[in-house]
Amino acid sequence: MTHAISFLKDRLSNKEAAEYLGIKSETLDIWRSVNRHPIPFAKIGRRVFYRKSDLDAFIDSRTQTRTA
Repeated sequence: MTHAISFLKDRLSNKEAAEYLGIKSETLDIWRSVNRHPIPFAKIGRRVFYRKSDLDAFIDSRTQTRTA
């Protein structure tokens, strides 16, 4: 397995990451460009990739529990 294939194996494209988060890919583009939510990403050329584990950590950090 080449390094590029193993790198991409556990990563989602910008579009896939946006779908995973339930937002538009344009929203994710804006968040990344203004550092609104600093989700780690890798950039290869013009393509952007996210680890699913980083997206899960972002979701976990946004989870709120309410007390009565």
